[in-house]
Amino acid sequence: MINQQKIALLTDSCADIPQALVRRYDIYVVPLKLIFSDGEYADGVDITPTEVYRRLPQEIPKTTLPGGDMVGQAFTRIQQAGYTKVLAINLSGGLSGTGNLVRLMGEQIVGLEVAAFDTLSGSLGIGMTVIQAARWIEEGWSWSELLRAMPMLIRDTHVFFCVDTLEYLRKGGRIGKIAAVAGTLLQIKPIISFAPDGELTSVAKIRGRKAAMQKMVQLATALVPRGVPFNLAVAHGDSPAELKEIREMAQKSLPDYLHLMEGEIDCTLGAYVGPHLLGVGVQMLSEALSAAGKEN
Repeated sequence: MINQQKIALLTDSCADIPQALVRRYDIYVVPLKLIFSDGEYADGVDITPTEVYRRLPQEIPKTTLPGGDMVGQAFTRIQQAGYTKVLAINLSGGLSGTGNLVRLMGEQIVGLEVAAFDTLSGSLGIGMTVIQAARWIEEGWSWSELLRAMPMLIRDTHVFFCVDTLEYLRKGGRIGKIAAVAGTLLQIKPIISFAPDGELTSVAKIRGRKAAMQKMVQLATALVPRGVPFNLAVAHGDSPAELKEIREMAQKSLPDYLHLMEGEIDCTLGAYVGPHLLGVGVQMLSEALSAAGKEN
């Protein structure tokens, strides 16, 4: 449903936002593409993460930007719905040119004011940011308030992921700043995050999956100052049972969150990292509220 400010939200399939929230807030999602030997698939439209994981042992797909036609169609649908402004919040420019494509196309759309933001993050980092922006729009925030708040919100959003292996990141050429871990037999589990430039970086190497889950929660908890309003998020890739476990760990360690988002890793990021990913994210709100001139 169009809001009074006529501000639409546009993101990409790597935001990992649950469909119920996409529908509730009328979020426009542009899918990235995966290319297997048997054809091209739109992330989350023509193929599911489960199908990607099943194929990975045989073939790691190439991933590409959304087609310009799909971005253009999204802007057309936004205009036809009656919106006049667009907040575009996208996957890290350190991993993909998606956000840059959206920004460049947005500059050419007549009749729409488009503000594009690089989250320098992925998955939970994008999703939490989009949903918080949606809440503020629902609360009646002005366009200028949103534009002042978004850089602070992005800066104060942090995510951590535990992966089973670095094999898929290495084979897919997405290893970024992550040092290779020779520890398969020792059950060494890498914990990765996003560097300030939006590339992936290694923040810890922990022996054992349970210990890695605990370490992620510790890292997230350490970032949240006492008394500061914050959001919490958890995600999984092909590990729904462990999602419940890490959610309970995070809720116990960080009980005072305002909102909790649960996501499932999309096809694109799933192809990067492989199955059995778990993630935790926190998002502090004080600086964004201050920048917008809102009371804490």
